[in-house]
Amino acid sequence: MNSNAGHGHHEAPAPTATAVHPHSHAHAHTPAHGPGSGADPGTDIDWDVMGPLLERDAELSSTQYEAAARWMAALPTAPEVRRVLDIGSGPGVVSCLLADVFPEAEVVAVDATPALLERARNRARRLGVIERFDTREAELPRDVDRLGQADLVWAGNSLHHMGDQRAALASFAGLLTPGGTVALVEGGLPTRRLPRDIGIGRPGLEARMEAAAAERFDRMRAELPDTKRETEDWSALLAAVGLAPQGTRSFLLDLPAPLSRAARDHVVASMAREREVFGELLTAEDDAVLERLLDPDDPQGLHHRPDVYLLTARTVHLGRREA
Repeated sequence: MNSNAGHGHHEAPAPTATAVHPHSHAHAHTPAHGPGSGADPGTDIDWDVMGPLLERDAELSSTQYEAAARWMAALPTAPEVRRVLDIGSGPGVVSCLLADVFPEAEVVAVDATPALLERARNRARRLGVIERFDTREAELPRDVDRLGQADLVWAGNSLHHMGDQRAALASFAGLLTPGGTVALVEGGLPTRRLPRDIGIGRPGLEARMEAAAAERFDRMRAELPDTKRETEDWSALLAAVGLAPQGTRSFLLDLPAPLSRAARDHVVASMAREREVFGELLTAEDDAVLERLLDPDDPQGLHHRPDVYLLTARTVHLGRREA
């Protein structure tokens, strides 16, 4: 997998886009769940800092991922799942969740970042699933032939980090056993964390940050090797690579105010990351507001505001290889 790719996201740190990568699209494009877990092109990542953030993001989003996995498992067309590939696994939160939902399966966490794969192994060990857990360091789509076949290929906020998305999805389809499924996590809704009018600065801060995220996303896509534009009709794209669409569903993360300490810490960390990544895409006024929001001593800041919440949706599209 290429190092430009992780929420959420798998969605950034909520990511994300992450980054994951959880990874929503208002995530500075560092999804919690995606190849390489969300670094933008040319960005040096301190994984000792980013790893815990990605892990916390995916943990906060775990109810969405678990609901999606159990929906898949309950479908009449669901295959017997003996081997799972988690493409763009990041720190392994979703990998371990898939091991829980599919208790007979071997789960392989696939990522380009050794530090994140180490976190994934440590997590699997802590949760008691290490006997059915493996990791694979891979640059995708280049190394796809090294992954082996699977009954379920989970691609969480990772496909959009590959230049030729159609070719990459076709390579995922080629990994499936007869009757196997690709679960493609793409789309959903941007994350919202604050009211439209927060009492400081111009109302609509997060809407403008979303616009910056969209521009950053376009730049990221344009800089990928072999990039090709695709209409983001994911079910149609699944069909175009020979898979039978099996349905699309969205899963909500709704953490109302007042937030838990862990959720509030995540909001602070993800907005700090977004401020850093968006850079000149933000106006001086919005940057000054973000500086206040991130100041732990400011009573109007994220550390103290009673109105901070966390709301997003992730969308899962399923495609099945004919038996």
